[in-house]
Amino acid sequence: MLHRTDAAAIAISPVPELLEASVAAHGAKPALSFLGRKWTYAEVGATVNKVAAGLQAMGVGKGTHVGLCLPNTPYSVIFFFAVMKAGGTVVNFSPLYVERELRHQIRDSGTTIMVVPDLKLIHSRVVAVAHEAGLKSIIVCPMSGILPFPKGLLFNLFKRKEKAVYSTGDGMHVDYASLLKHGDRPEPVEVDPAKDLAVLQYTGGTTGVPKGAMLTHANVSANARQLVQHAECERIGVKRVLGVLPLFHVFAMQTVMLIPICLGAEIILVPRFNLMSLLDDIEREKPTMFPGVPTIYAAINNVGGIEKRDLSSLTLSISGGAPLPLDVRTRFQELTGCPLVEGYGLSESSPVVSANPPLGLVKDGSVGTALPETVIEIRDLADSTRLMPVGQKGEVCVRGPQVMAGYWNRPDETTAVFVDGALRTGDVGLLDEDGYLFLVDRIKDVILCGGYNVYPRMIEEALYLHPAVAEAVAIGIPDSYRGQAPKAFVTLRKDAQATPAELMEFLSAQISKIEMPKAIEIRDSLPKSVVGKLSKKELVEEERQRAAAG
Repeated sequence: MLHRTDAAAIAISPVPELLEASVAAHGAKPALSFLGRKWTYAEVGATVNKVAAGLQAMGVGKGTHVGLCLPNTPYSVIFFFAVMKAGGTVVNFSPLYVERELRHQIRDSGTTIMVVPDLKLIHSRVVAVAHEAGLKSIIVCPMSGILPFPKGLLFNLFKRKEKAVYSTGDGMHVDYASLLKHGDRPEPVEVDPAKDLAVLQYTGGTTGVPKGAMLTHANVSANARQLVQHAECERIGVKRVLGVLPLFHVFAMQTVMLIPICLGAEIILVPRFNLMSLLDDIEREKPTMFPGVPTIYAAINNVGGIEKRDLSSLTLSISGGAPLPLDVRTRFQELTGCPLVEGYGLSESSPVVSANPPLGLVKDGSVGTALPETVIEIRDLADSTRLMPVGQKGEVCVRGPQVMAGYWNRPDETTAVFVDGALRTGDVGLLDEDGYLFLVDRIKDVILCGGYNVYPRMIEEALYLHPAVAEAVAIGIPDSYRGQAPKAFVTLRKDAQATPAELMEFLSAQISKIEMPKAIEIRDSLPKSVVGKLSKKELVEEERQRAAAG
């Protein structure tokens, strides 16, 4: 079964043209708001040009991979466009990555330049792996330079212990200010949107092994325009977008950054999630659009006295990253009067494939209809060449201008993830008679934890680094707050000793907080298949029964 939705033709272009169009049309309007300081579209456009010229002076051009390891700040937006305008490719890094994860992704992606804030916590981890991983330069961006007066001055005075210590004379470090000294007109770069890479977005794909989804300029620009059209953003009146989701996340890249830029709307950047501060931001800044993940909406719903908060400015909220429970959606809409619609996608599709229409029919339990110029196919689980009829489940496969070019340096895995030219999502679903997609199950071994993909293999590999661990398995278990949470099961080597608490402490230095298991269970043995391979299905069933029993 396949379903296509068509509307106005979706244009493709180099990604920087999205910003350039809004600079031309909305130059005097606010583009970014950060902790009380604002930048107009004209100011952002001019800064992007200066940074792009500085990057070109550093040698950035086609084929250069520049890593962004930044929290949500104006630097995130500026460098995203400046790297591409200089001809380079953006590689998104989570600022939460530990050294092992940074080292792997830098090496695998061929990242040679990394952009970081002057925060010791982030900068020190990048420095620790820089030479070994192959970095040539680290661009350091001062937090005080983007804060309003007197916050910038106070940061320098009272946050000295949090600031990175480095020297620009070491041949590695580059000050942000030095990038701005090479003029405001970068050399034009001829971009083929269909072929040239805009972003390398790391994902576990369908196997759980982190790899770079190659998103072309056409993929990224098309998905932004598809979303604006499908969500009827102009008709709804999207004026200000609340940016609490981290921009290194592909869902946030589109909904927090590119949708508002397409519309000439203001992006309210929130550097870290704090529930009460977030509610204050909504009341003070009055955003009209609020992209989020189910855990954020659930947290808002459960705040004491939430009925007294003024959330009336919201006109559109889009949920992604994890299944949206019906009671969370219903309660949030009752509180705000704002439609909360669920979308579906994956990194390999830039990322959005489908979404419920904010001004149309929303079906409970569905992730909506296909975006414009997108084809959703349901293929037989046993025979991928066979399309399934309406109402019957199979693997969800996707075609559209947003579908990636493939995986970076992994031709075999690229071949395996396409069937007859359609992207295999690894998800099981069905389409109803109206073209609404319902997800039934997951083929791929990924844990959806509060909107983040957590890959069991990363947890397992980290556990195997402990000298006492003989075998390790990680699965997802139900979690009332995050949707799912990791749980690990291990056996110990003969005569070795370790407690769950000791293993937790060990893991804290190996993986990020998001990946930390909710629990570790030590067992005498773990289930195995007939060929001796560790088997997870028995553990998943045990946990399902345990949850059902309360």
